[in-house]
Amino acid sequence: MIRTLMLAAVCAAALSGCVGLPAEGTGPVPLTPTSRYALAVEPGVERIALAVHDAGPSANQARALQDFAYRFSAEGAPVLRVEAPSGDDPVAGEMAWSVRNALEAAGVPGHQVQVVTYIAPDPRAPVLVGFDTVRASVPRCGTEWTNLARTANNAGHSNFGCSVNANLAAQIANPRDITTPRAMTPPDSGRRAVVLDKYRQGEQTAAVIETLLENGQVSDAVD
Repeated sequence: MIRTLMLAAVCAAALSGCVGLPAEGTGPVPLTPTSRYALAVEPGVERIALAVHDAGPSANQARALQDFAYRFSAEGAPVLRVEAPSGDDPVAGEMAWSVRNALEAAGVPGHQVQVVTYIAPDPRAPVLVGFDTVRASVPRCGTEWTNLARTANNAGHSNFGCSVNANLAAQIANPRDITTPRAMTPPDSGRRAVVLDKYRQGEQTAAVIETLLENGQVSDAVD
């Protein structure tokens, strides 16, 4: 009986707290729901460490570098850094430049590979290879609730729009598209010249399949 009364008191307190809050919450009301939960990215680092060998990168390291070069290209990062340990060890320095050559051989453009040094506890510390990454920031929905019945201000619910942007953030293949649009591909100038030439001569400029569809010569259903 006592536990039931305590539970009822807790629920009543929670409900009373919700009753006092408007639907839009207590914070500043944005102009649109998407401005409350705007898509954003968080920075990160992708990095591997390669042990220094006198004979240069091993077979396993070469395969790891090929895979790393593929991930770098897929990520779309601007720079890939090869970090050699400080201490002026000739073998470590030679290893770093061998790693750079291996990355270029794997398809990474030379102007995107930088060889730098980092402060290491040992001159024979591993050679680090890495690049900056970004990932979509997924908002946490439903962390607080307000009174949906208090609509006197005609404002949107404080959680409205959160699930939509959370799903978008989880599905975007390249989070860099959130901050920077992709560059346009070159136009097909050859096809454009053909269409303009036909237009000047008064000929049909549409593709053959479009002409057949307009004339009813191609069925739009498959039996």
